[in-house]
Order: sequence, then structure tokens, then C-alpha cells
Amino acid sequence: MAAKFDHLTEVDSCSENQKKSTAEKAKKCAKPTPGATMGGCAFDGAQIVLLPVGDAAHLIHGPATCVSQNWNNRGSRNLHGQYYKMGFSTDVTEMDVVFGGEKKITDKCVEIADRYPVKAIFVYTTCVTAMIGDDVPTACKKASELTGLPVIPVESPGFIGNKNFGNKIAGDALLEYVIGTREPETTTKYDINIIGDYNIAGELWQMMPVFEEFGINVLSSLTGGTSFNEIAYAHRAKCTLVICSKALLTLAEGLKRKYGIPFAEGSFYGLGEIEKTLLSVADMLGSDELRDRILKFVERKNAEVLAELAPYTAQLKGKRVFVYTGGVKSWSTIYQLEELGMDVIGTSTRKSTEQDIERIREHFEGTQKMLLEKGDGRILLNILQKEKADLLLAGGRNMYTSIKGRYPFVDVNQERIHG
Repeated sequence: MAAKFDHLTEVDSCSENQKKSTAEKAKKCAKPTPGATMGGCAFDGAQIVLLPVGDAAHLIHGPATCVSQNWNNRGSRNLHGQYYKMGFSTDVTEMDVVFGGEKKITDKCVEIADRYPVKAIFVYTTCVTAMIGDDVPTACKKASELTGLPVIPVESPGFIGNKNFGNKIAGDALLEYVIGTREPETTTKYDINIIGDYNIAGELWQMMPVFEEFGINVLSSLTGGTSFNEIAYAHRAKCTLVICSKALLTLAEGLKRKYGIPFAEGSFYGLGEIEKTLLSVADMLGSDELRDRILKFVERKNAEVLAELAPYTAQLKGKRVFVYTGGVKSWSTIYQLEELGMDVIGTSTRKSTEQDIERIREHFEGTQKMLLEKGDGRILLNILQKEKADLLLAGGRNMYTSIKGRYPFVDVNQERIHG
């Protein structure tokens, strides 16, 4: 099975493919090693990407306990359906390990289709069913014929890699089985895709009025706040905006390779980053008129926002904060905090790409600010004490570290339910 996904470690956007020479560019991205990083397995990563699709059912082909792996532990929001809050399992037992559990896939898919008006069913392979050799794609094809619904196999057993690799597997499943299977009712000259935003606590909805201001139509959001059909016609977008710098770059590369859709990375954290992101969309759409409108809008809105923030920046100015998160937030939140007048004493680089780390190094150049690759609670507390930090900005699993050290804490990770 691992060989099937070799292409996911060979895309140009992988960190190991950002070298200058042709020979170096041909190198594969480092294949993730199970257990090498905190944050879950490939099965967990695949669910992170796909569970936000609210009008689809998510069937776990494995023991019943696997359902709880990532169920309802992220604050994704969706108006198209609430099926991502429901747990479906084939409940594989010892007898199925001996005789095979493929029939359970078709039986459960038929039952789901009969009981719920879902638009599609995603079927996830787990460690047990991958090791016993269940042919999930064939079972899904048969289930699709019986139900008349798209039934998509997601071959993401936990042992195949870490969470980020699972993200890529989910994106590959969307590209292979979903995208290109539907057509939108209408299109515009400013249709875009947003990839890698999961609408945590409704964050994406806060940006929608900004896009609407310029007539930019978010044709498909992969996968926050989206519907199955919106994903299916993502191939009609004019460009793609990638919000999470590592998780779904392979999907953006696939859309470019298969449909010729250009993509750029961006961030919605901080006034400066929002401006850069909007301008990159205008450049991909090739509209000077749109670019001019964005610049005027940004100038007006920045003045309004800074005026509203003035009472807070007066209190926050000079406060020292350590950022202990990963991926795109390892650099994007730095700019946001500095716009509030805060002093960022360092950041972690867990799950960050080489491009992410290079951005941080350039920003920290000439300072004594630190980049922490990995660390436990004791190391983190030592840093906070030594640097006289006023605040820890991190994910929920580090909350108790801050409590033990009596440091104020702000949760910025995907488990939160408030924006």
C-alpha cells in the first residue's frame, strides 16, 4: 500500500524538493515515519481533512474503538449538514479478521443510505483492515452501485505515516474520486478554491465578506464549511489559495497538474498577511483593476481596524509571548502578534516545512529570538521563565503546562470552538 502513495512524497512543493540544482529537485520529500511527531497518525490526518464535509457520512472500516480517534475533537463549522458529528463504524471483530470484512462495508453503506439523506460516503481503512488485506476500493465500488451514491475509499491506515501524510492521502482521494465529477450551475471570472482551511470556529466565514467585496467567488473550500458537490466542481476554479502550508500542497499541485489551475500560499493571520494574500489572488486572476481595488480597500480597512485595536494595543505593547504551535501558524501568528505591539520571544517549528522555517529565520534575523524544534513541558517552562514571558500561545495540549507555570495561555489550535 505504501508504494501506492509514493507520488505524494515527490511533489515540487515538498520541503526536500526546494533545492536549487536539478539533481536536488529530483530528490523525494522525506517520507514520514510513524510516531516521529506528535499529532496523530495517517488515519487521524485523513479524518482531519474530510470530516468537515458536513453532508457526507464518514464510515470507519475497523474496530468500533477507531471511531473515537478523531470524532468531534475539532471546532469545524458547516451549514450543509451535521453528519460529521455522527460516528459510523463497520465494527470489525475477530471473525472478520479471519474471514474478511468487505461485506460489512457494502451492508453498512446501504444502511446509511437508507436511513440518512447523505450526498456521499467516505470509507476509511484502519490498521486492522489494512493488515488483513480487505479490498476497500472494490467494496466501495460495489456499495456505490447498490446505493447510487459516491462511495469514496480513503486508504489511510494509521501505520502508513503521520498526520500530515494522512492529510495528503485524503487530498489524493478527493483528486482521484471526487473532483471533476460535478459541474457548477454558474461560474464567474473570479472563481477560486481555498485549500487547507477547515473553518475552525467559523474562521473562514469571517473572510467571506472580504472576498464578496471584490466579487471573488469561493467556488470550493477544501474542506472547511463545504459541501460534497462544491468539492466535486473545484476543477472549474481559476486559481487556488492554499492556507495551510504543508497539509494539502499535494492537492494544489494535483489541481495544477491535472487542470492547469495555478496556486499560491497565503494566510489570514494579521493585516499585512491578509493584504499579501488578497494581492496574490489578484495576480493569479490577472486583474490589475482588482489589485487596485484591493489596495484601496486594505488602506481603508487597516485604518478602521487599528483604530478599534488602539485600546488593546496600549495594554499589550511590549508584552513578551512565546508561540508554541506548528505549520503555518509557526510564522503567521508572529506577524499578527507584532501588529498588536507584542514582543515574540520565539516560536516552535513542529510540523513546519523548510519554507516555513526560512520565513521565520528571515524575520528573526539579527535578533536573539529562538526557534524550538521540539520540546516537552519542562523545556517549555524553562524557556518561559528564562525569557520572562508574559503569555504562552499554543494548542490545548499545552494548557496544563502553562497552568503549572502560572503563565497566561491562549489556545490557537484546531480543537477550539470559539474564534
